[in-house]
Amino acid sequence: MNCEVCQLKELDVEHFEIREVLGCILHTILFHRALGLVRPKDVDLQLFEITYVQCADAELDKKVNEKIGQFIDRVEKHPNKKNQICLSFYEVKSKQATWFTNKVERLHWEQWYINLNVAQLPRAHSGKSQHSKIVVDPGEAALEERDVRRAALEASLREVLFQIIKFVNEKRDHVPPIPNVEGVSFPYEITISSSSDSTFGMDMFKRMLQTGHPTMLS
Repeated sequence: MNCEVCQLKELDVEHFEIREVLGCILHTILFHRALGLVRPKDVDLQLFEITYVQCADAELDKKVNEKIGQFIDRVEKHPNKKNQICLSFYEVKSKQATWFTNKVERLHWEQWYINLNVAQLPRAHSGKSQHSKIVVDPGEAALEERDVRRAALEASLREVLFQIIKFVNEKRDHVPPIPNVEGVSFPYEITISSSSDSTFGMDMFKRMLQTGHPTMLS
């Protein structure tokens, strides 16, 4: 089985933006991979002028929030590193058991890589210069710079959402038949890594060998 892979555009974010950005992306992907009829839920982001749609499912929302929390914990433990979340969809296949393998294996048919570069920005200063009224308030300058950066991130996040929609509209042949399972989405897993995590890289290489050579869409 071939595994379709989508490498989403890398986003530069600050720590406090992680939860909204990841929630928006993960839920958008999961909504487009929902099984049958699901109740949609509009979500307005607090930090950006963006509204996205997610599955109105409490269990799915809980799992996504748990993974985002784990991602944030990893960022705090490993600052100044590019971090990545991989959302994988898979089929569960039964096979003949041997002494070194299980009876059930996961065959990945689609993987989404979400790449975040978490910036370590200094906090804005407050107060005006005591020596000259002409000197620009560093607090105001920092706020202006943050607004510019926030606008750029919002534009990039919109690009990622369009990238997701383009992928799901163009890549359909690899999607397996709807499985007879509980839940609103195809079976999935969310894994977390950093740019220096060699164990994660080896794990993904093994999965590629098991699922076939992936095709890429940037």
